[in-house]
Amino acid sequence: MTHRIYSMRFGGVYDAYIAKAERKGRTRAEVDEILAWLTGYGAEQLAAIHEGDTTVEAFFDQAPTMNPNRELIKGVVCGVRVENVEEPLMREIRYLDKLIDELAKGKAMEKILRASAL
Repeated sequence: MTHRIYSMRFGGVYDAYIAKAERKGRTRAEVDEILAWLTGYGAEQLAAIHEGDTTVEAFFDQAPTMNPNRELIKGVVCGVRVENVEEPLMREIRYLDKLIDELAKGKAMEKILRASAL
């Protein structure tokens, strides 16, 4: 089964992440830092993706370097335990959702980025 989110434009999802963060007093720069940590995309790449037609699926498929520490991300987001998601692409999306949730809840960036695991 192909999930609808896979074919959505990543720029729209990115806008939603930024809006969620900003509603809670966080910044676009912090969202970008999370995206860079998770996927390896730089600021210029993220800006181009934001403006372009890259789908969510392509965003993850073309990521420069998926952070190996992402597997340390545990917990529930949208009622789903992220570490139990079997479908690989959906698990990557849920990892990102969880990181943005932690940001919006006021968690320190060092904890969000699993700095202690480095």
